[in-house]
Amino acid sequence: MPTDIEIAREARMEPIATIATRAGIPVDAVSPYGRSIGKVDLDYIAGLDGRADGKLILVTAINPTPAGEGKTTTTVGLGDALNRIGQKTMICLREPSLGPCFGVKGGAAGGGYAQIVPMEQINLHFTGDFHAITAAHNLLAAMLDNHIYWGNALGIDTRRVQFRRVLDMNDRALRSIVSSLGGVSNGYPREDGFDITVASEVMAVFCLARDLDDLEERLGKIVVAYRRDKSAVTAADLKAAGAMAVLLKDAFAPNLVQTLENNPAFVHGGPFANIAHGCNSLIATRTALKLADYVVTEAGFGADLGAEKFFDIKCRKGGLQPAAAVLVATVRALKMNGGVAKDQLGAENLPALEKGIVNLGRHIENVRKFGVPVIVAINHFTSDTEAETAFIQQWCQTHYGVEAVICRHWAEGSAGTEQLAHKVVALIDKGDAKFAPLYPDSLSLWDKMRQVAREVYRAADISADAKVRDHIAEIEAAGYGSLPVCVAKTQYSFSTDPALRGAPTDHIVHVREVRLSAGAGFVVMICGEIMTMPGLPRVPAAEHIHLDADGRIEGLF
Repeated sequence: MPTDIEIAREARMEPIATIATRAGIPVDAVSPYGRSIGKVDLDYIAGLDGRADGKLILVTAINPTPAGEGKTTTTVGLGDALNRIGQKTMICLREPSLGPCFGVKGGAAGGGYAQIVPMEQINLHFTGDFHAITAAHNLLAAMLDNHIYWGNALGIDTRRVQFRRVLDMNDRALRSIVSSLGGVSNGYPREDGFDITVASEVMAVFCLARDLDDLEERLGKIVVAYRRDKSAVTAADLKAAGAMAVLLKDAFAPNLVQTLENNPAFVHGGPFANIAHGCNSLIATRTALKLADYVVTEAGFGADLGAEKFFDIKCRKGGLQPAAAVLVATVRALKMNGGVAKDQLGAENLPALEKGIVNLGRHIENVRKFGVPVIVAINHFTSDTEAETAFIQQWCQTHYGVEAVICRHWAEGSAGTEQLAHKVVALIDKGDAKFAPLYPDSLSLWDKMRQVAREVYRAADISADAKVRDHIAEIEAAGYGSLPVCVAKTQYSFSTDPALRGAPTDHIVHVREVRLSAGAGFVVMICGEIMTMPGLPRVPAAEHIHLDADGRIEGLF
């Protein structure tokens, strides 16, 4: 079997004008970035407002494991399969970050015969959106320090500067630094640090803004620091929002690409779900809903993080009504949740599968709490046995009345996911979706966090030091209590312990830090040991990425 990158290179990509026409977008509304990538004009998008929306399908998954789950691959496979059976469908995905590409996770363009292309460009610099977001974020950081240097007319308390810099790379050495060393001309030394770009509030604003006016307004609301009286200083106070919006203007237009089967896909925005809200841009999703009968999108990591934030933040803020959810699982990952070591996953092990499948059950229950009907996609591996897949199907039907469909899109493309496509359409046609967020806006921030912890993570309770509780009280007193919460937590477990697999209960979720994202419109609750600037693994993927003798990229997947 050829590798992902070999399959991608063999793809017969059509000109982006052809893909735009297939999506119903006029050719003159697309700005080409080479032959196979284009950005869709924002004025054209604004003119779509009167159209009815298509049906929105969320693809989510069980908690990730080293065995692999294949959420993006399934999203692409399902989108292609829906087109295959005659349903006009678009796919909406996030842009990959360079951090995981050169770290441990690899690319995010799907795999096998269920990929978006051009894979190499998408996984690397693409259209430069992430660089624009990084630049806009760091412009604000520079203007903040510059304001302090030139007299601090706003009375900023330099001990209460909240706004860190960002970089789209995993670099643990930058988590905590001291800036402005070297003398008077370099400013006032203070503790500082970097986050990864995908954790930037500018990224969140970018992905939740409806149009350029909304984008600039949200940018202006970003709280960068506090005065001694604890009143907030914003990007608007620094007169930075206009220049930031200028840097983001071209990036804000959604990126149009294609699948291996030449179906249209938007790839735009890319916050991580373990440290941010984990969804592609709202403008891309809303545009796709105006253009297609069905839109297939994904949310990062497991349903406890990605789906919860998709429902409680993106759908709440964007007025979206999801029609169905597809929950991706693999035999291998469920066996790993049952305690099997990675090198033993190829052998049939029904007892381990039975032990680990509770993780899948927990996610089914959670998705249903939002009033969204769910179906399970078993992403098939060649080592899966008939007894194992049959066990999952029977277990899902017996315990939850949910269908579990075997999918072979990695090896067969849309043909391997055609049955799932038919089942998803039938599920949506029942009209059972009654979407509602998990909690109302009126609940306190602490009670919102507790609701997520108890209902989604099955925790006994939440905890926080007095300093954190006081900060939450200050945020509420400043008028931000109605915002939803965005939990930054390990993706590997329902708990804050990444080693605690399966479906743990009665644990305590400790809130270590709270950050107000006033521009994005949520409050980040940082829990456990999660870091907003990841580090590289012992053997980073970058060690295996190189150019071959013909100048082609090798090792990127």
